[in-house]
This record gives sequence, C-alpha cells and structure tokens, in this order.
Amino acid sequence: MTLVKICGNRTPEDVLAAAEAGADFVGINFAASKRRVDVAQGLAMVRALGAPLDARTFEAPAPAAPEAREDLAAWFEHGAAVLEAYLAAKRPLTVGIFADQPIDEVNAISEEVGLDLVQLSGDETWEDCLLVDRPVFQVAHISPLDAPADVSVLVQPGFALAMMLDSAHGPYRGGSGVTFDWSVAREMSERLPIVLAGGLTPENVGEAVRTVRPWAVDVASGTETDGVKDHARVRAFV
Repeated sequence: MTLVKICGNRTPEDVLAAAEAGADFVGINFAASKRRVDVAQGLAMVRALGAPLDARTFEAPAPAAPEAREDLAAWFEHGAAVLEAYLAAKRPLTVGIFADQPIDEVNAISEEVGLDLVQLSGDETWEDCLLVDRPVFQVAHISPLDAPADVSVLVQPGFALAMMLDSAHGPYRGGSGVTFDWSVAREMSERLPIVLAGGLTPENVGEAVRTVRPWAVDVASGTETDGVKDHARVRAFV
C-alpha cells in the first residue's frame, strides 16, 4: 500500500488531523517558505503526537549489506524497510523540512524539537546526508526544461534512506502545487522505491498512484484551502 506524507503542517491540530486520517509521515517546515514554523511551534506539534521515535523501544532493522551501498535498488529497498520498521513503532513519523541551511542548524533544531526524520529539499549533496543526526529524505527536483533522460543520474545510494522526486518550480523548494512529467517518476519507480511529490491533490492522487506506483506520496498545497491546512482535504487525500 502506498504510504502518505502530509506536509506543511503548522499547528498541533494539523498533525493530529493527519494522524487521525491515517498519514504515515507529517512534515514540519523549518525552511524558507510561507509554511515555515519556529522551534516552539514545531515542538508543540511533535509533543501532540507523543514520544518521539528515539524514546520508544523497538527492534531496529539489520544494517544494509556492504554491497547495497553501491546499488540503487538494493539501497533504497533497505531504506524503505528501515522506515517501515520505524512506522511499526510510531505512526505518523515527524519529518523536519530544511533547505540550504547549515547542517549544524538542522541538527540543533531536530534535537530541540524531537524530530524523527529530516528532509533535505535544497541543493544539499548526498554526502551532506551523512552529517545529519536523523535518517534523511533527500529531494531531487525535476524540471520540464532540464529533466535528464535517466533521472537516476541525480541519485546516489548509501546516503539518504529515501528519495523524493518533486517539481522544480516557484521560489521555494516544494509546495508549489505544480506537477512534473509522471512518466519520469514511473521509470524510476519501476526500479526502486520513491516518494512522489509535486502538485498532488485529493483529485489526482489516485491517478498518480496508478500511473507511477510510488512507495509513498507527499502533499502540501493540495491539502490546503486559502493557504490554510484543510483537514477535510487531508482526509480525502489519504
């Protein structure tokens, strides 16, 4: 079953509504964006969902085999298995969104807020993922103007646990409400687990899942009305 990440949450009521709807991940934005929240707001959302993952007892998955670090499919299949094991201990997991911020700042906010995971949505390198104290979602931005014939050239194994494809559009990284060519995502999804983002809504997510068959989908603006998180649209999306 396709997993769901509801992003752009700004209040405890938002994350609780997402959790009640059945979301697997809730995104909290600390990057430059109209959805940006401060540490106090992030902490309130994390506390609303109970103890963070690192305070819970669960059986951690076995480490990846050394050869998996050199193989895209094997690495991201391992990452999906790790994240699914985390979800067995806590659902939804909290994901802090960052973009082009110092890694020390990312780690400090993650620790203070009690985030479970981190998403790097800017121009961070794959190597930067190893400097983050939490497991990482790394975003590859797909532009209709310069999308590679094989998007795998944008991806490296051995660093982030999950890879997201999002639309390269607008002043912020993500949350633009604009889709990209799903055939690009479908070709990648046939080879390894991906998170699909960019312009998804309750109205088109079913078609997106049928077309792309992603491991997970991510939504922000598609579950808002007049710029505010719409809990009815969150339920409809899930």
